[in-house]
Amino acid sequence: MDSLQGLFISLKQAQARLAPENAATKNKALSAAADAIDRSRAAILAANARDVEMARTGGMKESLIDRLLLNDQRINGIIEGIAVVIRQEDPIGKLRSGWTLPNGLVVEQVSVPLGVAAIIYESRPNVTADCAALAYKAGCSILLRGSSSALESNRALVAAIKSGLEAGGGIPDAVALAESGNRDEIDEILSARGWIDVVLPRGGRDLIQRVVQKARVPVIETGEGNCHIYVEPSFLATSGGLNTAADIIANAKLQKPGACNAVETVLLHRGALALMPLLAGRLAGKAELRCDAESKAAIGMEAGCGLSLKDASEEDWATEFLDYILAVKTVSSCSEAVDHINRYGTKHSEAILTNDVQSARQFRTEVDAACVYVNASTRFTDGGVFGFGAELGISTQKFHARGPMGLEALTTIKYLVSGSGQIRE
Repeated sequence: MDSLQGLFISLKQAQARLAPENAATKNKALSAAADAIDRSRAAILAANARDVEMARTGGMKESLIDRLLLNDQRINGIIEGIAVVIRQEDPIGKLRSGWTLPNGLVVEQVSVPLGVAAIIYESRPNVTADCAALAYKAGCSILLRGSSSALESNRALVAAIKSGLEAGGGIPDAVALAESGNRDEIDEILSARGWIDVVLPRGGRDLIQRVVQKARVPVIETGEGNCHIYVEPSFLATSGGLNTAADIIANAKLQKPGACNAVETVLLHRGALALMPLLAGRLAGKAELRCDAESKAAIGMEAGCGLSLKDASEEDWATEFLDYILAVKTVSSCSEAVDHINRYGTKHSEAILTNDVQSARQFRTEVDAACVYVNASTRFTDGGVFGFGAELGISTQKFHARGPMGLEALTTIKYLVSGSGQIRE
């Protein structure tokens, strides 16, 4: 395998040139990159078709194929995501705080670029463009290391982005792709102290754990999404409550099951078991249910044909299925639901369906997760939906950045101290 050292040096030099650029200059370059993606869509789609064909031949499940797939609508989404990044306020040079010490020294805390970032990710070629745009606007250079399953797509996207940056008077060397496909690349990136300032893993448990355990550079951990929806009887008691609960759960499971914010386990209060026949009917022929004894018994005969039903196992509570599978467990209280979530969840996105103010407050306060919802689908945890235009990933850690990560996640602080001859005695 060829060493990535040349790329490390190039990215470091590019970041030094990019850091002092003003917002107008960076926005002009990003606009040209978006135009280049638009002009190159035929080549990008052709490259993506080769990746999809190879993935299907290799037996990749369809829920993961969907994460890999690009089409005109998704390319339009990529372009609009870059446009939103362009419209956002430049975070660099922003005065966060300031004060004057008793001795007259003026202290200012300002935002500066984090430096050289690397992202190691699976499938999802849209991540390539999203992260390149966010990093560039934040004054950071970025090394993109996608999975082999999306290599052709990533090559085409990065080629378009770099040509656009150059055409727009930008710094194309600020974006680079590690494209050998060799897994040894990952170890080299994780050991690049002094060259890579931060690495972000974005993918399944195995990838994330490999990065966290082996990295010798700082890591912003983006976790898997073992997400839950807890349903209380008070929600079902209102007019239309049963149908609304079923709609929310079906959306959170079926709309994009391969996404990290899809629901994997529903926790039903014993007083809310009346939801089971309707929920089972809604998911019949669409998703497999893995139920505990009480929720299974509550289904009765109303679900209709086509229902795939299995007994839940202990392993199911801890599994991010990323598939058309939903586990269901019965609990006796909000406290029991919170305990279950904090034991098996991955600190990603959790939801409660309730009309009880006290339960909502308890859930919000006690659930340990980046995003906590009341009476809504977990599928909204997304940088684009939150108004960031694009995202680096969903951080499930507690330092520096948490939840959907936009521009601010690629900044750090610098203290500027101004004096008039003060000395410390």
